[in-house]
Amino acid sequence: MTPESRYPARWWHLAEDGRLQCDLCPRDCRLHADQRGACFVRKREGDAMILTTYGRSSGFCIDPIEKKPLAHFYPGSSVFSFGTAGCNLACKFCQNSDISKSRDMDRLMDGASPEEIAAAAAKLGCKSVAFTYNDPVIFAEYALDVADACHAQGIQTVAVTAGYIHDAPRREFFAKMDAANVDLKAFTEDFYFKLTGSHLAPVLETLVYLVQQTDVWTEITTLLIPGHNDSDAEVRQLAEWVLRELGPEVPLHFSAFHPDFRMRDVPGTPPATLARARRIAREVGLHYVYTGNVHDREGDTTFCPRCHHAVIARDWYAIERYELTPTGDCPHCGQRIAGRFEHFELAKQFGRTRVPVRMHSA
Repeated sequence: MTPESRYPARWWHLAEDGRLQCDLCPRDCRLHADQRGACFVRKREGDAMILTTYGRSSGFCIDPIEKKPLAHFYPGSSVFSFGTAGCNLACKFCQNSDISKSRDMDRLMDGASPEEIAAAAAKLGCKSVAFTYNDPVIFAEYALDVADACHAQGIQTVAVTAGYIHDAPRREFFAKMDAANVDLKAFTEDFYFKLTGSHLAPVLETLVYLVQQTDVWTEITTLLIPGHNDSDAEVRQLAEWVLRELGPEVPLHFSAFHPDFRMRDVPGTPPATLARARRIAREVGLHYVYTGNVHDREGDTTFCPRCHHAVIARDWYAIERYELTPTGDCPHCGQRIAGRFEHFELAKQFGRTRVPVRMHSA
């Protein structure tokens, strides 16, 4: 396979000044001949746009679904995960910068067609395929074709995304997704502009669209960065917005930051900060609030919002006790737990293991 693909891209138009405008995300990149967008992987070639990473991946792996993180989407199942390269945000704190900021297309050594990915996921017993590691918005054409191939095999699809996408492609993209975890990186425009090079409003629009207008199972992750987005006031405002606009049943994950990329001088997030944020969000009225990137059994566990019984007890990504009915009801009080559930056997869960996969040996 060549170092760079030349797959015809969608969502663009030629502007009156002769530049080509990408209409995929709110960056609205305008390109001269042979220029690339801010994401690096969408490129003008002649009077058209190509996606340079179609069919090429930075790696494939089998993960526990809880690692995405998704706590209410077929808990204990395995997910076939992959990403490409590039990103349409410029987060100074990027936790996957070796992938998302990569300018080296030669590192995308593991190629696979949509049909090969679906077949590998089925062969390996995965319940779902996740587009992750970098944002699938920027390789939407590839992700949508993979989603079609997966659905033909009865495999679910998961988008792990920052949600930074325009309305028309948003509708097409999420029409092919069964679940999404959306990074709500902070709750101030100042944070988004200064630390991610983007804006808050489009992300909120994506979340409202997903929860109010689609059947996509949606969870939210906020990476708490000391001194930047972890104040009690901001956490409370974020949780209140989720409650008001999305409802109490959308799970919210507070995740620990570790020094990385261009923010190595910022300390890691103390576990106490995550516990405090979780407490605030629960006080606001959210039913399902989790902590991530730390060892916290209580923060990993799903509690019934009515009787407060621990219906799914977890330790890291392993389920230690599972008491829901196959339809997702609490056996103690009958409360329906929001999410996607099925018959579960503790001994058959995927567990904590992360298994790298070479596609052509899968």
